[in-house]
Amino acid sequence: MTDHPLKPETKAKLEGISVATIATALYKRGLRNQAIQDVRPLSQKGRNMVGPAFTLRYMPAREDRNTLAEFRNPEHPQRVAIETCPEGHVLVMDSRKSAYAASAGDILITRLMMRGAAGIVTDGGFRDAMNIAKLDLPAYHHRPSSPTNLTTNEAIAINEPIGCGDAPVFPGDIVVGDDDSVIIIPAHLADEIADEAVEMTAYEDFAIEQVRNGASIIGLYPATREESLDKFAEWRKANNR
Repeated sequence: MTDHPLKPETKAKLEGISVATIATALYKRGLRNQAIQDVRPLSQKGRNMVGPAFTLRYMPAREDRNTLAEFRNPEHPQRVAIETCPEGHVLVMDSRKSAYAASAGDILITRLMMRGAAGIVTDGGFRDAMNIAKLDLPAYHHRPSSPTNLTTNEAIAINEPIGCGDAPVFPGDIVVGDDDSVIIIPAHLADEIADEAVEMTAYEDFAIEQVRNGASIIGLYPATREESLDKFAEWRKANNR
């Protein structure tokens, strides 16, 4: 696990920042592959999902090891992950970028919600997706998938480094999801990314207001003209930003 716990003030900042802005802040630091590719929210919640990553890794299923009898095993890693994911964490699943079979269904994800998780992400698919979309829990996947996970996947490891949608995810990394997508912030960078992204968001809000008022983006976005920065300073003061 990480030795960089998520500070409440950092969490609060990340709850008000878009994944796109975080991606740019990470890009400035040379990190170009932190966005989880080909996943989307099952339903838009109008609020960000923010929490440390708790991981589950699937491997290709071998038929003799993955009969329905496996679900009777109380030590089955998928079930154990649901029952041990810490409160406030995001369960992130490496499903081999395959939605051929489901990563989980609505009963398990409802249990995860009741245990206080911050959300769930898979680069595969969920079954009972319409029911999951109605839950008060942010959930992200590639597409709905009805076959049981045993069909092609074996849950094999809990809370170790994984890949999810081509993004590296280490336990304790900070997961942020908005109504578009999900990104992974390395835990040791979370505080500085949050601080920088708050500043970026303020300028972006100013810039879009200027554009709506008829301004050109040249010299405004990015701010290459001194007058844009002067106007921004006035705007921040007027809007308490």
